[in-house]
Amino acid sequence: MIMDMSFRLLYLIFDRILGWLMLLGRATSSKDVELLVLRHEVAVLRRANPRPRLDRADRALFAALIRHLPAVLRGHRLVTPATLLRWHRRLVTKRWTLPHRSGRPPLDDTIAALIERLARENRTWGYQRIQGELLKLGHHVGASTIRRILTLRRIPRRRSERPTRRGDGSCGRRPRACWPWTSSTSTAP
Repeated sequence: MIMDMSFRLLYLIFDRILGWLMLLGRATSSKDVELLVLRHEVAVLRRANPRPRLDRADRALFAALIRHLPAVLRGHRLVTPATLLRWHRRLVTKRWTLPHRSGRPPLDDTIAALIERLARENRTWGYQRIQGELLKLGHHVGASTIRRILTLRRIPRRRSERPTRRGDGSCGRRPRACWPWTSSTSTAP
């Protein structure tokens, strides 16, 4: 990683120096860059056994030099603009491609069998009750996962109901009568 960063820094410095050299003398500089590219191509071709192998330094040098060549000369080199784009796509793919994951990992079959067994043996339990019992056993499974497993195995389940208030329901109709601080025993002034 450190070598990649230093390599990038050297590449950027080299590229900037080449840009400044181009500004000094535009007419002769393109010829100089072309000569540098040709010399490096010859050096790469000389060390090729059956086929030229470009290492990182070669690729960086070609990428930096070819940017400063006139458009007419870019297409007739050992490294064309299409080759540079292919190298860049490969670098981006290696760096940013993530493994293709589709959701959460599957639930273990033994836990699914345990969920099915708990549901069949305890018909009145809802998803949350089964979830709580599994949690006591040390298995962290969500209620929606339990619902999905039971649906796939065609085991009907009712949802667990929240506890409701007991009584005549007068608090729902007249909330003031249920408040503890409203009392009929208070004295009037």
